Amino acid sequence: MADPTGFLKVPKVEAAKRPVDERIGDWKEVYERQDPEERADEVSRQARRCMDCGIPFCHSSSAGCPLGNLIPEWNDLVRRGRWNAASDRLHATNNFPEFTGRLCPAPCEAACVLSIDEEKTGGSVTIKRIEQTIADHAWMYGIVEPQPAAISTGKRVAVVGSGPAGLAAAQQLTRAGHDVTVYERDDRLGGLMRYGIPEYKLEKATLDQRLAQMRAEGTRFVTETEVGVDLPVERLREQYDAVVLAVGALRARDNEVEGRHLKGVHLAMEHLVPANKECEGDGPSPVSAAGKHVVIIGGGDTGADCLGTAHRQGAISVTQLDYNPEPPESRDDTLSPWPTWPLVLRTRLSPAHAEGGARRYQVAVQRFLGDGNGHLRALEIAEVNVTRDADGRRQITPVGESLEIPCDLALLAIGFDGVEHMALLDGLGLQLNRRGTLACGSDWQTDAPGVFVCGDAHRGASLIVWAIAEGRSAAHAVDAYLMGESDLPEPVKPGALPLAVV
Repeated sequence: MADPTGFLKVPKVEAAKRPVDERIGDWKEVYERQDPEERADEVSRQARRCMDCGIPFCHSSSAGCPLGNLIPEWNDLVRRGRWNAASDRLHATNNFPEFTGRLCPAPCEAACVLSIDEEKTGGSVTIKRIEQTIADHAWMYGIVEPQPAAISTGKRVAVVGSGPAGLAAAQQLTRAGHDVTVYERDDRLGGLMRYGIPEYKLEKATLDQRLAQMRAEGTRFVTETEVGVDLPVERLREQYDAVVLAVGALRARDNEVEGRHLKGVHLAMEHLVPANKECEGDGPSPVSAAGKHVVIIGGGDTGADCLGTAHRQGAISVTQLDYNPEPPESRDDTLSPWPTWPLVLRTRLSPAHAEGGARRYQVAVQRFLGDGNGHLRALEIAEVNVTRDADGRRQITPVGESLEIPCDLALLAIGFDGVEHMALLDGLGLQLNRRGTLACGSDWQTDAPGVFVCGDAHRGASLIVWAIAEGRSAAHAVDAYLMGESDLPEPVKPGALPLAVV
């Protein structure tokens, strides 16, 4: 059994990061490379802090992990040095733990019982770090192998989109014996993991090794093909018995204030995508921060990704603007009581904030200012107060005097409005709902028979762990649709939502 007093004996230790001056000079992951044996010993000690709670909120889909990861089980296996068994338990619920171990913000840790009173307990178990170490250990020692299906069903499935939701659905369906083809409109596979997440957060070799496993299992991939254009909907429907839409929610929110047309004002993805393409060897980015005063508008994860990217490209200065108040450094139980996701100032989950730059809260852009030749030279900002009207719509009201700050490159990282308009949806006769996403029934099936949806295309822009959970669940639904029943897991239902304080 687990050590019920381990958290009292072993202090919480996070993974060490490389010095800032070193890591902003390259695109390698921010964490120190450790000797594998030393890393295993250190992480085994951290796993001792898990006491195998009677009610483990960490793997509750409403508060912790929507995948239902068997966290106490693989924590105890790691504590006892049973790394192969830990990998089996981890992969039983998560197709891609090497991705979530790097990219997920770890709602499981926020829901850990040790987070109830961190001053007394020393803080949550380092679940995210343990998960990543199990996954990396499994790859290093050849534990992860292809798992091709023993029998073919003869059914053909098309998955549109190669992000985490699409890949999870594809792998599950391939292993169930179906003939699966994944279509991707970009030139490389991975969706936002490839071109949205910076290399320093996820080295793409980590993605490529998983794609190689999927190919060995029998999943086929087709890139540079936009379904609905390059592959007409009629042919899609003729060739496949079922279709899974995992097209993401990449329609970026814009800010049409005065001066938005100036050269130097860009959406965040117009900065992140070419930066990632440059890391892939495709040549210099046309939207580089090198030698520029950069202002990032938006305080979320995408803004933090732009921040780290701008530092590595050699920006003169970087300022990040957020119209919300500065969050507290520790959980405020009146705003976000345990086990809900805490509203706190995050530097651990966004290491870029420790690399420099300034953050300004409760401010918003009033105008983009040009130099007379159509190029951005500055921003006019003002302090604001954010309220909500009777219908819940956000109201942003200037309350202070305007201030001008220098800016050669402005990046809009203010969220996403849903699924992009595409010919595929028109061809299938599908319309977006008021949230800008695709609705489905309790079986993940859209209004088009045999067409299913999962991930951000259904949920809206969300966490990678939710994308994988929805991909696995949609795979269960497709398998049942094709075969009459399914033994595949279904970790979440279409209407599942994280626990929240209203």
